[in-house]
Amino acid sequence: EVQLVESGGGLVQAGGSLRLSCTSSGFPFADYAVGWFRQAPGKEREGVSCINSDGRSYYADSVKGRFTISSDSAKNTVYLQMDSLEPEDTAVYYCGASVNVVFSGAYYLENYGAMESWGKGTLVTVSS
Repeated sequence: EVQLVESGGGLVQAGGSLRLSCTSSGFPFADYAVGWFRQAPGKEREGVSCINSDGRSYYADSVKGRFTISSDSAKNTVYLQMDSLEPEDTAVYYCGASVNVVFSGAYYLENYGAMESWGKGTLVTVSS
C-alpha cells in the first residue's frame, strides 16, 4: 500500500510562494501518476496538477504559469512549487497517487476520485 505525506503548507501573503512536498512510501513503481488536489471550505475537491512517471505534467487552467510540479525519484517525492499565490488559492492541498491502474494525469485532474491513495492534506492560506 502506498503511504503519502504532504508538507510545506502555511500562511503567505498574496504574491508570495510556497513549495509543497508529497513523500511516498512503497515507491518506486514502474508506472504511476501523482497529483495535487485542493479543497476550499464549502467547495468540492478539484485537481491542481498531476505528473506521470514518464514526466508528462498537467495543470488546471487556474494555476497554469504560476504552479510547477516536479518529481525526485531518488527521494520518492513530488513537489508543487506555487508562485504568485492569490487568496483564491487558499485551501487544503492533498496529494494523490495511483500505481495499479494508471491513467494520464489529465484524466485525474477532472476525476480525482480515480486516485487510489491519498495523504491527509496540508493547509495553504493566502492573505490579501
